[in-house]
Amino acid sequence: MKRVTINTNYVGLVFKKGKLKNVLTAGTYWLGFGEDMTLYDMGKEYFFTLAELEVLLTNTDFIDLVHVVDVADNELALVYRNGNFKSVLTAGKHAIWKGLSAYNFVKVDINNINIDEAIDKNLLEKAPLLNYIRAYKVESFEKALLFIDGKFERIMEAGNYVYWKNSTSIQVLKTDIRQLNMEITGQEILTKDKAQLRVNFSIQYKVDDMMRALLENKEFEKQLYITMQLALRECIGLMTFDELMEGKEKVAEMVMSITLDKVENLGIKLTNCGVKDIVLPGDVKEIMNQVLIAEKRAQANIITRREETASTRSLLNTAKLMEDNSMLYKLKEMEYVEKIAEKINTISLSGSGQIVDQLKQIFVK
Repeated sequence: MKRVTINTNYVGLVFKKGKLKNVLTAGTYWLGFGEDMTLYDMGKEYFFTLAELEVLLTNTDFIDLVHVVDVADNELALVYRNGNFKSVLTAGKHAIWKGLSAYNFVKVDINNINIDEAIDKNLLEKAPLLNYIRAYKVESFEKALLFIDGKFERIMEAGNYVYWKNSTSIQVLKTDIRQLNMEITGQEILTKDKAQLRVNFSIQYKVDDMMRALLENKEFEKQLYITMQLALRECIGLMTFDELMEGKEKVAEMVMSITLDKVENLGIKLTNCGVKDIVLPGDVKEIMNQVLIAEKRAQANIITRREETASTRSLLNTAKLMEDNSMLYKLKEMEYVEKIAEKINTISLSGSGQIVDQLKQIFVK
C-alpha cells in the first residue's frame, strides 16, 4: 500500500496494468498493490495522444473533469481561456482540463479561404494562428490581381488581405501604378552613313491597363524594353551622323510614334522618352574635336576681319570729315595733345623765345 496526497486543482489518474482504474481529485488516498498514479496540474494544458484519450474517455469521472473537443479535418478550433485567445486546435480529438479557468472554443471552417468577419483580425498576427493563414499586402502605390485555383477572381486595391491556408491555390500578382523609369543603356548602333555610336536612352511610363499588362502579356517590362530597343535602332538607322547630332530630339518623336500602338497592347502608356547620351568612338571623337576647333577658328577670323573693316571704315570717315572741316582737324590735334599732356608731369624749355611762339601757333589760327 502507498499513501498519496493530491492538492487542490490537481488530479491523479490511477492505472493498474496500463488500464485506467480510478480518477482522484483533491484529498489523501491509498494506492493498492500494482497501482501507479500520474499527477496532473489542472491549471495547465495537457494534450493526450489519441490512443491515450480513447482509453481515458471510457471513465465517466475523467469525462467530468475535461472539455472534449472534436475537430474535423476541414476545421480549426480557436481556444479562449477566461475570454482571451490562447491556442489553436487542429484536426483530431482533444481534452483540456476544466480546472479553475473558463474555456470557450470557436470552430472555423477552413475549406472556405475567406476568414469570418467575427474573428478579431488582431488574432491573425499572433503566433498560434500565423501558421494557418496566408497574408498579402498591397501598398498604396500598387494594384494586384487575385487568382484562386489559377482562375482570375478580382482586382485588389491597397490594403492587407488574409486567407485560411488550405488546399486552395492562391496567387497575387502586383504591379506598381506610379510613373516608372526604364534605362536602355550601351546600345551599339550604326547610323545611316555607317557611323558606329553608343546610345543611352531613357523612358518614363505608367501601367495604364493592368489586366492587359499582367494577364495578356508575360513579363511586360521585358517586352517593353525590347520594343523600345528595336524602335531606337530603327530610328537611328534612318539618320546620318550629322542629322543625329543636329536633331537628337527627333529621335524621341520617332520612337514615340513607332511604339505608340505596340506599348498600348502591353497595357502601358508612354509619358516621355529621350536620348540621354551619345558616346562616340575614340577616332570619331578626335575628328569631331578637330572639326569643332576649325569651325571656331574660322568664326574667330571672320569676327576679326569684320572688326578690322569696321575700324578702317571709321578712320576713313573721320579723315574725310577732317579734310572738309579745318576746325575739326584742329580739335583732333588738341585732343591728341591733351592725351600726350596727361602722361607728362613737367616740361622744361630751353632755347630762344621762338619755341613759345611756335606753341602759340599750334593753338591760334
